[in-house]
Amino acid sequence: MTTFTSSTVPDQSGRTIIVTGANSGIGRETARILASRGAHVILAVRSVEKGQVAAASMPGDVEVRRLDLADLASVRAFAQGAPESIDILINNAGVMIPPYSRTADGFELQMGTNHFGHFALTSLLIGRVQDRVVTVSSMGHRAGRIDFEDLDWSRRRYRPMAAYGQSKLANLLFTAELQRRLSLAGSPVIAVAAHPGAATTNLLRTDGANPAWASIQHAAVRALSQSEQAGALPILYAAVSEIPGNSYAGPGGFLESRGAPVLVGRSSRARDPEVARRLWTASEALTGVSFPVLSDRRG
Repeated sequence: MTTFTSSTVPDQSGRTIIVTGANSGIGRETARILASRGAHVILAVRSVEKGQVAAASMPGDVEVRRLDLADLASVRAFAQGAPESIDILINNAGVMIPPYSRTADGFELQMGTNHFGHFALTSLLIGRVQDRVVTVSSMGHRAGRIDFEDLDWSRRRYRPMAAYGQSKLANLLFTAELQRRLSLAGSPVIAVAAHPGAATTNLLRTDGANPAWASIQHAAVRALSQSEQAGALPILYAAVSEIPGNSYAGPGGFLESRGAPVLVGRSSRARDPEVARRLWTASEALTGVSFPVLSDRRG
């Protein structure tokens, strides 16, 4: 089997691709590669200024549009102005282990940005998507658990990593339920997911640590992690490869932390269809955005 690299990405001329969070990290690298292959790439970013800086470093047909996934009004405004035909929607943007805070709509920031914002965006745009929706999850989903009694951490002591795991588990449950609904509608569009492994953008800092211990940590980080460029490959693989709906791509190396992209497994919680449907219903109620009734597109 041929190893997937950035040069494997086929020509994307004539295609329109939206990448959320494309002003930095793996989102920026994903957008850059797709633009270099001829796609019209929309960088959907919270900071237009930072997005323009990123766009200036990319070849090809790139534009910047504002999207703040932590504000549903911004999500609706972006969707209203989005193109009528979108080939690929890449739900990449996210936040990781911030101090406790809330979105403009009152959601815990990680769940609100990583899941609810992308849930609303996808629901608003799905009727225009022609090929697929790619949602970026994380190895951290394995530690996640959906607490329907306290999705926004208003009753429990806030634990940033547990909240992150919940949001990344939600990404996979969303992908599975989205694919189920697309299949029921007879749509050729697929929903897939990917994770970047231990990309350097997500590494924990060691500021203030004992120098000897910090040295050991940095050595472990170097052994397990990979660059932003390598971290973008599973997302690109999910976006352009011939794979089934509800596939999950990630690095094929040690503990899925690094290596060339392959299809990978997921936790048992991420494979629970009842939890996926319940989360979908809760997401519609909390965001006020309902998934449209899609017509059967089969020819």
